Amino acid sequence: MSRSRKPTGRISFVGAGPGDPGLLTRRAHDALVGAGQVVYDRSLPAALLDALRADAAAAVADGSRSEEPQFSVAEGGPGDIAKVLLSAAKAGQPAVHLVAGDPFGHDSVVREVQAVTRTAVPFEVIPGVGQAAGVATYAGVPLSGVRTAADVEDVQALDFAALTTAAARGPVALAVDAADIAAVQDGLRAAGVPADLPVAVTGDGTGETQYTTGATLDSVVNSALGFTGRVVLTVGRAVADRDALGWWESRPLYGWKVLVPRTKEQAGAMSALLRGYGAIACEVPTIAVEPPRTPAQMERAIKGLVDGRYAWVVFTSVNAVRAVWEKFAEHGLDARHFGGVKIACIGPATADAVRAFGIQPELVPAGEQSSEGLLAEFSPHDEVLDPVGRVLLPRADIATETLAAGLTERGWEVDDVTAYRTVRAAPPPADIRDAIKSGGFDAVLFTSSSTVRNLVGIAGKPHARTVVSVIGPKTAETATEFGLRVDVRPEHASVADQVEALAAYAVELREKLATMPPKQRRGAKVQGPTALRYRA
Repeated sequence: MSRSRKPTGRISFVGAGPGDPGLLTRRAHDALVGAGQVVYDRSLPAALLDALRADAAAAVADGSRSEEPQFSVAEGGPGDIAKVLLSAAKAGQPAVHLVAGDPFGHDSVVREVQAVTRTAVPFEVIPGVGQAAGVATYAGVPLSGVRTAADVEDVQALDFAALTTAAARGPVALAVDAADIAAVQDGLRAAGVPADLPVAVTGDGTGETQYTTGATLDSVVNSALGFTGRVVLTVGRAVADRDALGWWESRPLYGWKVLVPRTKEQAGAMSALLRGYGAIACEVPTIAVEPPRTPAQMERAIKGLVDGRYAWVVFTSVNAVRAVWEKFAEHGLDARHFGGVKIACIGPATADAVRAFGIQPELVPAGEQSSEGLLAEFSPHDEVLDPVGRVLLPRADIATETLAAGLTERGWEVDDVTAYRTVRAAPPPADIRDAIKSGGFDAVLFTSSSTVRNLVGIAGKPHARTVVSVIGPKTAETATEFGLRVDVRPEHASVADQVEALAAYAVELREKLATMPPKQRRGAKVQGPTALRYRA
């Protein structure tokens, strides 16, 4: 009896692009998600590895052992890396070598592909955005018309005469090691490039701390002091357009370190919005959500919903929606069992959570997104029009009585039920606590009173120079009670509006700094590449 043989896995040589995880192609992402063995270059940002399977083996191409115990190590040469990939593929595992930029921009990767072609193992090469071209675009230097973009591994092999001809007709972008900038300068000078030709140097290209400095060919070495690792030189008259077209570094919150004190499950959406505006988001859970100590209240509430006991259900948070639906799932119920019950929600995020389960809320306050805003629009009970006069209010154990009391005043009977408990999370690491208290964060975004209380409790009070943003009036009151100065509060209480309000505040700071007299401007504090600190 013959044994079944595992099919051979495919080897994928994958271009990661210049560093921003958002520049991974869909095909590259799919290859990473499906890989059983991944060899990656140590220079790649850790965020690029987030797509890996939890059980995937990984190896660092330069042979430096990772701190993660499940990681294996490749010895580093093209032949050694090819052996790791081939071994995994022959064992039936899809294998990936993830490299910066484009795979064929690296001579060593070309040699790996050549080694694989001498076997019967199937392979593919998935292109990526080249470092030089990608970073030039992020730095605001258009590589239009006749241009040259190259990811350089060996500066000595460059044809400087050809580069000089190219630079005379259009912009040139070169990805090189920072230590090789002087050699590039010498080569271009010797080939006749004018000393006053504009040059831009960009470090950490497409990363959270990308930084571009302008120079000329004659001054580029001095201007690039302090740059390390791979940089991109863009040479040509098009560099002059950088101030107008440099979109990546001119985003409103670029360079701001922003503290996001939310539960782990809820922080992701806010962090993504902040990153879109250029901020560096640091998530610090301050609360954890747990079931109520005694589930009897929720059990009776769910039975009452099914039996038609309630005219309304009022949801005050996404966590409340999640708690009710988890109970529904336990009992095999679905959205159909809400038939005849009206839904009210405080805020658009809570309403979206309800809609995700296939139900359209009847009431979301158009004005202030708070208990008071909801009460202002909630109709009093009418014995004729409302034969069922009871409201279900599933909330956190620490919720205030404002909403329940207001509904009662309007003639409704209220079942105020503890749907979940909020407990204080464990303190963050010491370096995070120190940064919070010493002003290491440019801003902090509070989305509830409990996030204020718990952050102060587990990490201390944010420094006075940290911009404080709150989502609504109750959160503002709590922040003030703890001695915090509230700088930003959105018109509407939603995460999206809160992040947008912080971005608008940053723009106002920059505009204020630009119009200040020179003496005052010298006294204003600047943190990060563009994050400004100024108090009139």
